[in-house]
Amino acid sequence: MGLNGYVVIGGAIVGLLVGLTGAGGGALMTPMLILLFSVKPAAAISSDLVAAVVMRPVGAVVHLRKGTVNLRLVGLMTLGSVPMAFLGVYLLRLLGHTSSSQKNVEIVLGAALLAGAAAMVIRFVMDRKSGPRTATVAEVKIRPVPTVLIGMAGGLIVGLTSVGSGSLMIVLLLFTYPLLSAGQLVGTDLTQAVPLTAAAALGALAFGHVEFGVTASIVVGSVPAVLIGSLLSSRAPDRYIRPVITFVILASGLKYVGVSTYPLAWTMGAILAAGAGFWLVRTQPWRRGPRAAEPAPALEPLDDVPVT
Repeated sequence: MGLNGYVVIGGAIVGLLVGLTGAGGGALMTPMLILLFSVKPAAAISSDLVAAVVMRPVGAVVHLRKGTVNLRLVGLMTLGSVPMAFLGVYLLRLLGHTSSSQKNVEIVLGAALLAGAAAMVIRFVMDRKSGPRTATVAEVKIRPVPTVLIGMAGGLIVGLTSVGSGSLMIVLLLFTYPLLSAGQLVGTDLTQAVPLTAAAALGALAFGHVEFGVTASIVVGSVPAVLIGSLLSSRAPDRYIRPVITFVILASGLKYVGVSTYPLAWTMGAILAAGAGFWLVRTQPWRRGPRAAEPAPALEPLDDVPVT
């Protein structure tokens, strides 16, 4: 199978969201491949994982250059995530690879993400009242045990379902380290996902069913898009990036609890429309008329000139 132009476009859309938020890659890419492009589930998961090995380091490098990666957090999360990813694969084998067991895990994950999205909205409202506070990478006080546990949770989810770690880790990081800016959240999550995704991709290459044409199409579309998204998230203010993160995590949560693709698209479209309406009512840009032209300076009276 060669390059598929539609998969390239879909990969670009998902890559942009991953670059902006660090989340939603597996939750959006895998269902898109299965439902829109008729890729078999096992091949969709494996191909997406292998493509992520190329896509995520691009975003990580951008954030490393911008200084929005907390390398201590990355190390601690990796310490927990990589071993637990292998444990998750082993547990999945013990469960017999049954679709029902994986579905139960995804429903629990979806419920957790929906709760996290709701909590992020509540925090946004609280920040508007008290004023948001952020710290630089060097100023963040590291909590080793909770950070390793965050990595363990994300790694286990990857091993059991092959998707979902980005969304879950973003939520857990946000509430464990409330002073992290949105750019630091995205950069740290993208960087810690590199070794975790590489470990999962090795398993996919060894035991999965990778369709390299699908993988190549995803890479061609997603790599430039994740580069653009990462540049935006590393520079844009929190008030723009956090709502996007919340939106993607909400979409991921709804997908995991069983909302099918087309109702999900309508739901998220309605949320976007409601958000745009709220912004219009709040800001009322139509009342900002054009600046009145400054009056021309008065002409100085001319001295009488004798007429010859």
